[in-house]
Amino acid sequence: MPTTPRNRAGRRVAVVGIALSDCGRVDEATPYALHAQAARRALADSGLGREVIDGFGSAGLGTLAPVEVAEYLGLRPRWVDSTAVGGATWEVMAGHAADAIAAGHANAVLLVYGSTARADIKARRRTSNLSFGARGPLQFEVPYGHTLIAKYAMAARRHMHEYGTTLEQLAEVAVQARANAALNPEAMFREPITVDDVLSGPMIADPFTKLHCCIRSDGGCAVLLAAEEYVPDTVKAPVWVLGTGEHVSHTTMSEWEDFTVSPAAVSGRLAFERAGVAPADVDLAQIYDAFTYMTLVTLEDLGFCTKGEGGAFVEKGRLTVGGGGLPVNTDGGGLSACHPGMRGLFLLVEAVRQLRGEADGRQVRRADGSLPELAVASGTGGWFCSSGTVVLGRG
Repeated sequence: MPTTPRNRAGRRVAVVGIALSDCGRVDEATPYALHAQAARRALADSGLGREVIDGFGSAGLGTLAPVEVAEYLGLRPRWVDSTAVGGATWEVMAGHAADAIAAGHANAVLLVYGSTARADIKARRRTSNLSFGARGPLQFEVPYGHTLIAKYAMAARRHMHEYGTTLEQLAEVAVQARANAALNPEAMFREPITVDDVLSGPMIADPFTKLHCCIRSDGGCAVLLAAEEYVPDTVKAPVWVLGTGEHVSHTTMSEWEDFTVSPAAVSGRLAFERAGVAPADVDLAQIYDAFTYMTLVTLEDLGFCTKGEGGAFVEKGRLTVGGGGLPVNTDGGGLSACHPGMRGLFLLVEAVRQLRGEADGRQVRRADGSLPELAVASGTGGWFCSSGTVVLGRG
């Protein structure tokens, strides 16, 4: 193992370590403790020593993230990233980290996240937020009660209006996410639900009832990326970063040209082009799902079906493990497994688990029984304001 940086441009980059912290209902830990727990577990998963980490990415915690979190973890990185674009943060950061490693600016980059969003509300240390703030361009929307969920609900209604997407089709996304969660012992909610359960729930923001919306949990996770020369010293098979893409769209709803097109339409195209693969080659997808509509429209924008056909695409169990279609959010997603805040890093962890063959009970397999070869993780931030997409492969 090299003890000094090797500035060799064009190096391949692999995910060599992944881990979750304790997740779900975690009443006693602090967010810092969850960061540390996930980081230690990811490093152990890699088999590498902490001395190899010379890059660090963190967002959402601390006055000077990632400086404060790096100090808590005892790290002194020479490459840092604190990009904060909501739920898409981690896919965007992974792209930045892969570029930095390939260029020789870093050798091993740790991305880590942790949040006690649920516990904080239960203990009344914080309250639920209805909006992201009232400064800048947002000041023109907040007075009208235009909450975060209302923005997603408006976009869903527009898709329903233009393409005939039905409430039942949107509900299918939640039902199938729960079916996948039932196979995941780490998921927070595992009891089966039906389309009728989704439709009959309390209304949150028309057309979204409660089960159209993500759960609130505690939890954290970490991902370690490293240059190819470190791979021989790792204990798990590498999962290679094949292509990444990022895109931002809008912050003010009046500046969003088309409510039925998310920024994944750009980030996905870029990621697939850079990976040299097509959506049809992908074995599974991990998609940010704060609301059911996000899954449906992102599937369209990534190219798994044409625009307007997302409703039909998600029917008949096609998103479930073993459902005969495209397995999506195989851990149960934010709708059922966990959602402590900026969930995008969890998408990468689950994608890597599947490609390694470590997703016991919910393992995706190809038609010939072999492990999947390609996965895509696509995060969405804000109210479809940003997107990051990462294509991962075993080869």
